[in-house]
Amino acid sequence: MKTFLITGCSKGIGFAIAKHLHNLDYQVIGIARSKSSENFPGILYHADLSNQKETQAIFEEIKQQHHIDGIINNVARVQPKLIAELTIESFYEVMDLNLRPAIQAAKIFLPHMQENNWGRIVNITSRAMLGKIARTSYSAAKAGLTAITRSWSLEFIDSGITVNAVAPGPIATEGLNNNYPPNSPERQQLVSTIPAGRLGEPEEVAYAVAFFLDERAGFVTGQTLFVDGGASVGFVKM
Repeated sequence: MKTFLITGCSKGIGFAIAKHLHNLDYQVIGIARSKSSENFPGILYHADLSNQKETQAIFEEIKQQHHIDGIINNVARVQPKLIAELTIESFYEVMDLNLRPAIQAAKIFLPHMQENNWGRIVNITSRAMLGKIARTSYSAAKAGLTAITRSWSLEFIDSGITVNAVAPGPIATEGLNNNYPPNSPERQQLVSTIPAGRLGEPEEVAYAVAFFLDERAGFVTGQTLFVDGGASVGFVKM
């Protein structure tokens, strides 16, 4: 049984990925700052990944207890701000949480994958990396994670390890529902920018992640799969 580690998985996309992988009979190891509102479908560790030392400690603990075959780097921070309102401190906070834990995880868990000549890394990026108002930090961070994906895919191609990214568009998570309440004008405006005419579901992102993790996807690496209802392609005018 393959064992996959997911960061940021107590709710939303991360939790949907955990449930989907569990249903596919994978062993799921999760890390989240808070407890899940539902029973987590695997083993859930609690840590604040915005703290570098705490991140290192939890990764080391997991390494001692489990053989990790793949990593899904899902933990993220957005903090929308127009450039006039953006502080350097906020910028660094967003860049740090979106990038550093992925690098720490790779340094700790990749040696085991290299020994086995098999491994999977899936980085959860965002359609926002293509540009979005008030997303200077977040867009830059997710674009950086995409660049890391491409670089690592070449670095580990000879080790049987694939590195890919899934880039969601607007997904109906708890966080989005709080910011864009159902039937609100703000939500209607958001949906109007999506060619598919609706928000995505967390399970649709999970399905894309599972594709990259599959044994049969070993010839696919360095790729970014947009799960965004066509938003990365353009707009549809009726």
